[in-house]
Parts: sequence; structure tokens; C-alpha cells
Amino acid sequence: MEENRIAKLLSQQGIPRLHTTLGAVLFLAWPAVVEQIMITLVQYVDTAMVGSLGSAATAAVGLTASTTWLFNGFLNAASVGFSVQVAQHLGAGRETEAKKVTWQALRFVGIFGAAIGLLALALSFPLPTLLGAEESIRGDASLYFRIIACAMPFTLGANMLSAAIRCAGDTRTPMILNILINLLNICLNFLFIYPSRKLTLFGHECSVWGAGWGVGGAAFASGLSTAVVFLLFVLVLFRKRSPIRISLKERFSFERTCLSAVWRLGLPVALERATVSVAQIIITAVITGIGTTAVAANHLAVTAESISYLPAYGVAVAATTLVGQAVGAGRKDLAKRFARLVTWIGILVMTFGGLLLFCLAPQLIRIFTSESEVVALGTQVLRIVAFAEPLFGASIVASGALRGAGDSKGPFFISLATMWGVRITLSFLLAGSLGLNGVWLAMAAELCVRGLIFMVRLYRGRWLNIDLFQTKKS
Repeated sequence: MEENRIAKLLSQQGIPRLHTTLGAVLFLAWPAVVEQIMITLVQYVDTAMVGSLGSAATAAVGLTASTTWLFNGFLNAASVGFSVQVAQHLGAGRETEAKKVTWQALRFVGIFGAAIGLLALALSFPLPTLLGAEESIRGDASLYFRIIACAMPFTLGANMLSAAIRCAGDTRTPMILNILINLLNICLNFLFIYPSRKLTLFGHECSVWGAGWGVGGAAFASGLSTAVVFLLFVLVLFRKRSPIRISLKERFSFERTCLSAVWRLGLPVALERATVSVAQIIITAVITGIGTTAVAANHLAVTAESISYLPAYGVAVAATTLVGQAVGAGRKDLAKRFARLVTWIGILVMTFGGLLLFCLAPQLIRIFTSESEVVALGTQVLRIVAFAEPLFGASIVASGALRGAGDSKGPFFISLATMWGVRITLSFLLAGSLGLNGVWLAMAAELCVRGLIFMVRLYRGRWLNIDLFQTKKS
């Protein structure tokens, strides 16, 4: 019965039954890969457009990147807490329960989104000083993070609903909406970053209005684009036919069982992201001491590197959905098969990504800046980390598979051990003598260790015995 249910869930999304395992992975992964590329392109476009204002503007944006990542981690933790429940309920054939979880997720967005946004807003004023930024970039850095903080409720909403829709088996809708967010972001960046000016189009000169807000304009454009897409996600949830379609006629309040599962799933994810992000903030402070050129090169290299691991995150989305539905249906054998297959696909994809990263490092940095010192330093560190990409891919995809089964504690403890035991320690040891290259050597070593540990945990298989809804058995 459970096998038939899984096949039915997959066939509803158009996946051929004859090749269920590989077909499901590829069918769900490719839109998720495109979605991840679209999300990252927002950052690429912002960085490239801000980069035209000079290295000081780039450093101002890069300074708060780790802190933004920290807050986004809390938002992602909430999304995991609700979306994995959706996948497991649907795998078990509990469609009404999945709709209840979706309703509670929507309610949670308003409460938690406002709280996290206010906290980030308060932090935006002292943050550049706390990070040891040079006086010349403090104002822009604070303004950028302040605007990002105001948009966090919409960011949470878009992440939450996108994750729930993906875990219901629909990865194409989030892909389409994230293509839209990029188009909006490019247009709004064009209007809000630069001042009014004259442009020549098709041989005719015309005046184009511009706010001239610089760094602040990039943040405002991103925030407004995210808000628009969040509203579209809400519309999709109420209007599009799907297993988690909800309506105002059938509303559900918060339930202890759901919130308890969110806590068990989300807390380790939040702690994991906090562990990683606090470590990155410390490393950012170390890099800040090296100089503004190092800060700018580090930010551009991190942005450029992100394109190489986007396919792995797309495969991880498929892993969470498929493993979650298989576990919900009681098919541990199928969950194990999905988990191992997607992890090796992630390693293969990231091997190719690392090769491209090594070969195209100078070109990737030049997308954002033409300053020779920044390009040279950014190229060096990208080529260092390229060798760690395959095992980085293993950790990304294996983490997605484990979370689909309800195992979020494992990734947390692994990240805690490797970030603080390897990356932080080696960064302090190597930064003094090797500068930014030393910091990235430390990162490459940590990514390799993390990937190996994830593979060991995945193949040991203890995560298959986790019961996410244990409170229901009392």
C-alpha cells in the first residue's frame, strides 16, 4: 500500500513510474536548481551593480553578509520545521494534516517574521562598528542592513511558502516566481541605485529617472521584489490546485503537535546556522583586520563561489521532499535509496562545478569589479576552494536528505565540530602569515572534513529510525 502511495504522489507530478527513483530526483531537482540560481542571481546583480560604485560600496555590502546569513538561517530553520512535516504527512496520506501545517506556517510568518525583523533592525545601527569596519563604509553598511531587516518578514514568508510547496512535490512554481523576483530586482536596482541620467536606446537619447540611493537602493530593490513575490506565493497557495491548497473557509489554529515538531526540527537547524554564521562573522572580523581590499575580494569570491554549489542545493531540495515522503509512507528502504543516490549526484555535480570555478575564477570576479588587486586576490582564493567543492556537495545534499527524515540534530553537531574545530582554528593560525589565502585554505579544509563526516552518518543509517510525530503515539 505504501509503495502504491509513493508512486501515486510521484505520478501526480508527472514522474514516470518505470524510473521512479532516478526520475523523481531529476524531475524535482531541475526546477529547484533553476530556483537556486535565480535566488543567487539577486545577490549577483546587486553585487555587480553596487560594484560599479567602487570597492568601498562593495565592502559595505560585504561587511554585513555574514550577519544577514545568520538571520536568514533562523528564517530557514522555521521553513524546515514546517515543510518537512508537509512532506511526511503527504507521504502518509494525511492530506488534511498537511493543510493544517500549511495554515499554521502562514500564521507563523506574521509573528516570527516581525520579531526577527525588529531584532535585526535594532542591530543594524551598531553592527558596522562591532565588526571593526573602517569609518568610510560604516554608514552605507548600516543603511544596507537596516533595509534588509525591514524586508525580513517578507523573506520569511517567501521562504516558508516556497519550501512547503516544494515538499508537496511542486518545484516548478517556486522556480517561476524566483525568475520573476530577478526581473523585478534588476529593474528596481536600475531605478534606485543610480541617479537620473540620459541613456541612448536604439539611436535615441532619453531621460531615465533614478533615485540615486546607491547601496541603500540595492537593498530597497531586493526587499521590494521579495515582498511582491511573497504575495504571489500566498495567491498560489490559495488558488492553485495542489495537496496543500488552503482556503479562508477552512482555517486552522496553532496545534501543540505541529509546533512541537517545528521546535524539534527547527531548533537544531537554527543552532547549526548560528554556529556557522557566528563563525563567519568572527572570520569576517579577522578579514576586516587585513584591509578593505581583502574584505571586498572575500565578498566577491563568496558571491562568485555560490554559483558552483547551487545545483547541489537544488538536488538537496529533491532529497528533502523524496526522503520525507518515503519516510512518511513507512518505506525506509526507498528513503535510503533516495538519500544515497542524491548524495552521489551532488558529489558529481559539484566536481564539475569545482572544475569550472578553478578555470573561470578571474572571469567570475571581473563580473563585479575591474580593480586589479581585488580581481587578483579573489581569483587566488576561488582556486583554493575549488578543490573542496565535491565534498562540500556531499554535505549539502546529505544534509537535505537527513532533514527529510527528521534528523536535524546530526547536521548541527557536525557543523559545530567542523566550523569551530577546523575552520576557526586554522583561520587564526594562517591569516597572519598568508592573509586572505590562509582563511580560504582553512575553509577548504573544513569543507572536506564536513563532507566526509556527513557521508559516514548517511551510510550508517541511524537517521531512518527517527519518529518525527512521536507525540502522537502516547
